[in-house]
Amino acid sequence: MTMPIVLTPGANRFAEDKEEARRIRLEEIMPALERNEKVVLDFKKVSYATQSYIHALIGEALQKHGESALQHLEFKHCSAALRSVIELVVDYTLGGFPEQKTEKTQKTPK
Repeated sequence: MTMPIVLTPGANRFAEDKEEARRIRLEEIMPALERNEKVVLDFKKVSYATQSYIHALIGEALQKHGESALQHLEFKHCSAALRSVIELVVDYTLGGFPEQKTEKTQKTPK
């Protein structure tokens, strides 16, 4: 079974209400994932969303289910900018950022 969720933005097609994202996560996304259902997050009304909104929306699902959550989450109608924010949240939630090498930690060839 598939659960479609059409996300509703605030002013100027901008999604930033973390409390609304939290409500959607708790009332719709997490229960659907527990039932092993596919969740389709439809951003057709959203041009952009804050990182904190996306984290509130999917962070717990990624933390609890790991990469397997991505097999049950589908992101539709995402602008390039929105896709970038989603990818950022997925990357840091699942594995963090790789450590950047500094001059002190980089090895020089001998």
